[in-house]
Amino acid sequence: MDDIQAFARQVFESQPFSQFLGAKLQSTGPGTAEISIPIVAHLKQQHGFVHGGVISYLADNCITFAGGLALGGNALTSEFKINYLKPAVGSSLIARAHAKGVGKRQAVCLCEIYAVDNGDEKLCAIAQGTVVPAA
Repeated sequence: MDDIQAFARQVFESQPFSQFLGAKLQSTGPGTAEISIPIVAHLKQQHGFVHGGVISYLADNCITFAGGLALGGNALTSEFKINYLKPAVGSSLIARAHAKGVGKRQAVCLCEIYAVDNGDEKLCAIAQGTVVPAA
C-alpha cells in the first residue's frame, strides 16, 4: 500500500497544472483517490461560483488516479462525462473517485465533487469516466 501511495504522490507532484491550481492529493488506495483544491478568487467565474473548468479538472484527475491505481500504474482518461448539480461556493472543493469496474484494458470510475463550506459538504457535481493504461 505504501508503494501505491508513494507512486501516486510522485505522479501528482509532477503535474504542473495541479500545482498551479493549488490542488492536493489527499488520499489514495487501490482504485480510489481524493483530491482537494482551495476556492480562491482567480478560480471563480463572473457570478462568484467556481468555474466549471476547475470542477471538470478535479473530476478528470481524480478519475484518472482512481482508475490508474486500480489498473496498477500510469493511466490516461479516455473519456468522461460530468453533470453539474449546483454552483460551487465555499472554502474548498473535494473530489472523491473510485473504480466501479476494472478489466485488463480499462477501468470505469465514478467521482463526486463537493463544495465545502464551514465543514459542510454539498454535492455540486458527479462524473463518470473510463481510464486506460498509458502506453
